[in-house]
Amino acid sequence: MFSARDKEQMIVRGSNPDEVLRQIEYFRTGFPFLPVIEAAGPGKGILQVSDTEVEKLKLLFDEKAGSGLKIMKFVPASGAASRMFKSLFAALEELNSGKGEEEVLAGNKDAREFYERIDDFAFAGELKDIIRKEGKNRGFRNFLEYLLNAGGMNYGSMPKGLLLFHKYGDACRTPFEEHLVEGVSYAKDNKDVVRLHFTVSPEHETAFASLLERVKEKYEAQFGVSFEVGFSQQKPSTDTIAVDLNNLPFREEDGSLLFRPGGHGALLENLNDLDADLVFIKNIDNVVPDKLKLPTFTYKKVLAGLLLKYQDQIFLYQKELNEKFPHSIESGFLAEASGFLENFLNTKPAENHYYTEKEDLVRYLREKFNRPLRVCGMVKNQGEPGGGPFLTRNHDGTVSLQIAESVQIDHDDPVRADIARHATHFNPVDLVCGLKNYKGKKYDLMQFRDPATGFISRKSKDGKDLKAQELPGLWNGAMSDWNTVFVEVPVETFNPVKTVNDLLRDQHQ
Repeated sequence: MFSARDKEQMIVRGSNPDEVLRQIEYFRTGFPFLPVIEAAGPGKGILQVSDTEVEKLKLLFDEKAGSGLKIMKFVPASGAASRMFKSLFAALEELNSGKGEEEVLAGNKDAREFYERIDDFAFAGELKDIIRKEGKNRGFRNFLEYLLNAGGMNYGSMPKGLLLFHKYGDACRTPFEEHLVEGVSYAKDNKDVVRLHFTVSPEHETAFASLLERVKEKYEAQFGVSFEVGFSQQKPSTDTIAVDLNNLPFREEDGSLLFRPGGHGALLENLNDLDADLVFIKNIDNVVPDKLKLPTFTYKKVLAGLLLKYQDQIFLYQKELNEKFPHSIESGFLAEASGFLENFLNTKPAENHYYTEKEDLVRYLREKFNRPLRVCGMVKNQGEPGGGPFLTRNHDGTVSLQIAESVQIDHDDPVRADIARHATHFNPVDLVCGLKNYKGKKYDLMQFRDPATGFISRKSKDGKDLKAQELPGLWNGAMSDWNTVFVEVPVETFNPVKTVNDLLRDQHQ
């Protein structure tokens, strides 16, 4: 299937030929659906934290952070903003086809709202200045052209992290800056160092670094901290091969193989490269102005406090299970550890599997406790598209908590479709992760993913149809074999910007 030239291309990219063959096999067989058993909810895998416990967990986090904990905030920020402006691009295309402004505005509700409320956008001042300097009028077409295209602000080709989102009097902030400010409240160590890491696309890293250079000293002086900000790019070796509709490798005009970015699951390698005791993960566009940040600050600390509380207990179990011979571990301890695994981490043995031999039970508990830990915020479902929390049967027959995307669930199966339909909560991508074991040694995160949880989609290239493959999602299959805790968090902590007009919502004004 692969020529010497193909293999040379893979070597240059860092791609593993065996992994490429495995990807092609998934194109042929498809990925299996996730065997969800039940939607997670309050009392069924999702914790609801009382006001009293909120205060205790915040205090626990503050105490641990003050004792030398190395904290980092990880923000996937490479996504282009082009989809934010889909309705505006459509309006501009209609104008360019000869339609009049009034006709286009009458038929495009989103574009009409954008135009009528142009002054409510943080970027409006800069946009108007550009139009004025160009000697143009402030008409609908000019607003679109100078906002979206390279001759103006070029927002149609920029990443979300660099767009102006929020106004503060005469100043404005990008999501990148909002994440810096957020980090001061929960990603600061006992030496007032705030560490953040952004994954960015290669073509935009210079722009991110330039923005950091312009604002870093201002925010450090304002908040009395120092920022350590790192950038990384999705590794070419994580790109996945594309195939034609016959599941044969898709060839470019010059005969070379086509590889495509493997989705946010590829960022597992970037996360694996970090050295931190505790890592917060949050999407770039889920930010709010300062006046609305308090719930975010509170529940970030709640999630982190809960992780640290559970981690202390898990470390005790790890030490006992890893450093003693099975015959010297007391039965009472094993019963306690088994109860914690089932009642607090919601992990159950394979069906009808009983550990009659102590050695077998110790082996099982070692395997289940010796893994990374994540605590994930979940919001009540408000109809947003995306994944949700479920109890799922794993490849080894055990049951645990997983975040599943809709495409991973077999909606043709009446039972599983009903489970998905009655799900009450949604995944806002609000995670806190513990990446080290009881000895302070980093886990190799690549060992705790499920490769059989990817996604296949239809695309095209140069007018030819193809099939593309995404790796197991970062918070889906890429974390399949982590210990997982779900916690209900207020919907006020989830304020994504998927379209430009989302910036007109009260949460962003």
